[in-house]
Amino acid sequence: MAINNVSTAIFIFSVLFFNRTNKISFNVTLLFPIVLFIWMASSYFWSIDKAATIPAIYKEIFLLLIPAAFLIMRPFNKNQVYKLIKYYSYAMVFYAGFFLLRAWIRYMISGDQRAFFYHGEYDNDFGLVPKLLNAIHVSVYMAVAFFYFLNQEIKKKFDIICAAILFGFIFLLSSKNIIIVFVFLIGLHFFYFSKSSSKMRLRNLSILTLILVAVFSFSKIKNRFLVEFQSNTNTSVSHSVYNEADEGVNYVSIYEAWNNETFSQGDYFPGTAFRVYQFRMFLEIFSEEPLFWKGLGLNASQPKLIEKEKKYELYPGYGLFNFHNQYVQNFAELGFIGFLVLITILATNIKNAFKRKDFIHISFAILIISLFLTESFLWRQRGVLFFAFFYCLFNTKVNPQLEK
Repeated sequence: MAINNVSTAIFIFSVLFFNRTNKISFNVTLLFPIVLFIWMASSYFWSIDKAATIPAIYKEIFLLLIPAAFLIMRPFNKNQVYKLIKYYSYAMVFYAGFFLLRAWIRYMISGDQRAFFYHGEYDNDFGLVPKLLNAIHVSVYMAVAFFYFLNQEIKKKFDIICAAILFGFIFLLSSKNIIIVFVFLIGLHFFYFSKSSSKMRLRNLSILTLILVAVFSFSKIKNRFLVEFQSNTNTSVSHSVYNEADEGVNYVSIYEAWNNETFSQGDYFPGTAFRVYQFRMFLEIFSEEPLFWKGLGLNASQPKLIEKEKKYELYPGYGLFNFHNQYVQNFAELGFIGFLVLITILATNIKNAFKRKDFIHISFAILIISLFLTESFLWRQRGVLFFAFFYCLFNTKVNPQLEK
């Protein structure tokens, strides 16, 4: 977080220094994140938990600073944009290599295969990446980089190797939602954006299918999907299906998450069931509190979720999780107005992506829309910084005279 803050400060000061004679450009697209931040900051005045709202405002300030910087600076031309994405993509390959090496060393020491998959816990860092980084978030960072290499018309051997590393790393991270969207986007590229012949596209798709079959043969990845399927069709899952669990743990199904009047401290919510439960809690809070237009206040929903945890007798700690859905999070804390601004941002982003027929931009837009269904991504410092920068980079109007 400190590195992010320092880097952003250097970026802002460099923009101010090198563009001090420039006139501020008018770009409505870049104003939307600023409007969202202003609404977030304004929510302090009606927040039900002002102590939680104040630090959250500081965390969300990237939605103000980064678009403002892009409004001040001279726009990048198309080549410069792709050069920045190239540097970013190679950096992600470096990080993927680092964590794979870390996993291999840890496996050689402990013999624990979990070192190669997903993330661990805050108090037990057994996964591929630390829990604080979040495997789902890292999957998105890596996917954007992968699509840079996939989108290259002429692929060098080194670029193919980089793409292969990122491809494998994304599957090892085992984020179900991102893997599904990731595979969809690869298919979209092969059928609609690839300039290769139909024969080549069919060959590439066949190779991809074989790779996917091989990848899903890994028990750890297969179990990540299987536990969701099983828990959605049965009242519980046996220990043999999801062997990381402790004996005696009951896996809550989607039906139970939506309908149970009470739970026990031995209940465990798989990802989908947990998000269904959180949406149910949102609807209950919505019916109890006058939050339609303005919401509860930025980052102020936690006390209500803790109340629900106690009401439904959940294991202590479930109430400390946010809604894990950016759309619900915005509506609950910023009301319909905050939700509408978010939808406007996403709609504008994907509209511009398809208008410019930029596959990397399209990939970013679709990944973010899907990610917001399962994560409150903008409520994390890294998430809001990542989104704000790429949103501005892709949506800044390019000077036609600098296009070449």
